[in-house]
Amino acid sequence: WLKNTPMLTDLYTCDRGLSPTYWQRSQFPKEFQPKIRVLHDGIDTEFFQPRPGSKLVLPNLLLDLSGAQEIVTYVARGMEPYRGFPQFMEMVALLQERRPHCHVVVVGEDRVAYGRSRKDGKTYKEWALETMSLDMSRLHFTGRLPYPEYLQVLLASSVHVYLTRPFVLSWSTLEAMAAGCLVVGSSTAPVQEVIEDGVNGLLTDFFNPASICETVEMALDNPGEMAELRSNARTTILERYDLAKLLTQQIAWLLQDDVAQSDAQPLAS
Repeated sequence: WLKNTPMLTDLYTCDRGLSPTYWQRSQFPKEFQPKIRVLHDGIDTEFFQPRPGSKLVLPNLLLDLSGAQEIVTYVARGMEPYRGFPQFMEMVALLQERRPHCHVVVVGEDRVAYGRSRKDGKTYKEWALETMSLDMSRLHFTGRLPYPEYLQVLLASSVHVYLTRPFVLSWSTLEAMAAGCLVVGSSTAPVQEVIEDGVNGLLTDFFNPASICETVEMALDNPGEMAELRSNARTTILERYDLAKLLTQQIAWLLQDDVAQSDAQPLAS
């Protein structure tokens, strides 16, 4: 409880607070929730927008997947259990066995951004590469990428996988949706706030690599049916998370005196 004392003190003394998601607001004591407005930071939908026919070529990494038939993508700051990295890698091993032409691109640094490191001193990437049978010719770790190259990865994605424990929702998920990605996400509360299964993405069991793999394969096998989900994903971001709209609301929130609207209900997915 000592860790929470500074934040609770701030909540008690502040006039109002701001939370990017309803799930995050729900983690605060109910006594303080009425003074917390839910308003996301916003996604630049002009930058993150679909570009049909995009190919993935990253010259700086000597990576050319312009001829790849299937590309599965994963993005996170680090490689850790909080973001389902161990399950994702187990899924990759299964996927490579079943789909010999599928490439997997992992964007992020070989470190733990959230949670604890392994007790044996190894990174989770090192652990995965040592313990799993993986075809490295079809598994590509890019490290941290500049935004233009990161966008290339999203635009070339056949299926984008996002896994998280009940924790802060990553911006990358919303950016992927804005770019028109088909997102396979974990059926955990933060993800369910933005993705409705079968409507604007697909949800799967966070803890089950086989289930994740089956969902990814279903998406890869039915690209035509997934087109509507991709379109709906971008529509969701345009309607609820567009920076151009939210910036005006953020400025108004900073300037306003009345905090009554902090009790507004979440928008329907």
